[in-house]
Amino acid sequence: MLPAQDAPTPREEPIPTLHVYTNLIQIPTLVLGPNRDRLKTPISENRFSVSIDSGPWFRASHVRQEGDDPISLSILLDVTGDSSELMPKIDAAIADIAPPGLHPKDHVSIYALDCSLVRSLNDAAAESGRLKLAVNRALESWTIRKKKRNEPNCQQSIHLWDALAYLTGELYKVPGRRVILAVTDGRDNGSRNTWKEVTTYAGANGVAVFGMTYLPLQAVGKVQFLLWSREDPFHLLCELSGGMVLLTTATSLDVTLERFVTILRERYIVEFPRPANSTSGKHAMNVQVAKGNYFVRPAGISVPIPDPALLADPTTVPSDPSRTPEQGTRKPLAQPH
Repeated sequence: MLPAQDAPTPREEPIPTLHVYTNLIQIPTLVLGPNRDRLKTPISENRFSVSIDSGPWFRASHVRQEGDDPISLSILLDVTGDSSELMPKIDAAIADIAPPGLHPKDHVSIYALDCSLVRSLNDAAAESGRLKLAVNRALESWTIRKKKRNEPNCQQSIHLWDALAYLTGELYKVPGRRVILAVTDGRDNGSRNTWKEVTTYAGANGVAVFGMTYLPLQAVGKVQFLLWSREDPFHLLCELSGGMVLLTTATSLDVTLERFVTILRERYIVEFPRPANSTSGKHAMNVQVAKGNYFVRPAGISVPIPDPALLADPTTVPSDPSRTPEQGTRKPLAQPH
């Protein structure tokens, strides 16, 4: 009989660990025809290129349509101007887009810009009855005052640019594709922030601002192109943040809201690696589509840079500069108050 032997003691060997760091950037990009019409066929991904801070154009790594990605939507109902003409029926029109346009995984906040900024719904799942009730609550004070014709107008305590800055700051706290829909005539009469500062702030926080402006029925077909091409601040704010302004009559409100949601779902998500020479702060990003005349508006996003400790870690695999965009030298803009 062989003598018993102790079982061998296993060696204490280090367990290999795979460290994964975020290195891809995604930009929601609005792409329409030259007259802001929907495209009939999708665009192949090899036609998309990006430029950061006016650097060289770089072919996007991957491009797809947004589809059913979760949306975080804030709706601002401005009753201080001509767009108040849209308010009597807007509760039903907004309720009708959830579903089919908005899904339960999409989240919505509802605000009214009246004497003050009122929020009646905060980041709640999109459900038809909930949206209709929230719209009515947001507009309650305005509706009561409208019925009392002899009651004087109130003193407005917050104006359009400041309201949009506040909505942007609140949207930054939530996930999803961040979008503001501002139902407004686009006029501001006293904000602390300028429209340029709000545009920069929206871009830095990845918020696309869309506008919906009232168009009198008798003006249909006469001023639509003129309004689109006017370089007024609200139009510029929307387009520079990755959105656009939609014109609507009171009778076509439901169709315009449906078009708005369709435009969101048909945006392109343009993906590319973080630049090897990226720096902290805000950056200007442009997207172009080859072989065609398109209306292209990318939403902005801030670019995170890796922690210096990660770069110094010998186990970190460095990015190949030849496979990343080259960041240009354009200076970042200021943040609003």
